Amino acid sequence: MKNRIIYLVLTVLLFVSCDQTKKEISQLSKNVTDNSFSQESDTYAMLNTQCYICHSITAVSHDALIAPPMVAVKKRYLRIYNTKEEFVNAFAKWALDPNEDDAIMRGAVSQFNVMPKQIFKEEDIRKIATYIFENELERPKWFGEHEKEMHGGNGRGMKRKN
Repeated sequence: MKNRIIYLVLTVLLFVSCDQTKKEISQLSKNVTDNSFSQESDTYAMLNTQCYICHSITAVSHDALIAPPMVAVKKRYLRIYNTKEEFVNAFAKWALDPNEDDAIMRGAVSQFNVMPKQIFKEEDIRKIATYIFENELERPKWFGEHEKEMHGGNGRGMKRKN
């Protein structure tokens, strides 16, 4: 009798567990087929693994960086490229073939050097650039103070007028 109760309890737990797993799988499947959710998540993951490695949002100070924060890159590109298409095209062109002649962040190039050429798929860079254009990016904790100190709060490198 005791064994039957144990088997009954285990059987009920198994069915309840399977039902819950089916619900979780169903929800996961729904999320994956929802292109806006999965694409945004995938693109953010690429931003994290391909860009934030150097354009860190967790650096403790500006002096600890090896590249300008991505939020600063975005601000600079937006000053020149107003539309999404222009922004994405310019961002992708730079990321696919970084060189000093095409640099728009001359101060960053003089401080950090030209970004080393990476092996990126153009499609991925365009997705990342679109994500950056359309979303607010994380800022390092010190970024606001640094921006005021170095740029007078106007985002125009080294307190320059242009």
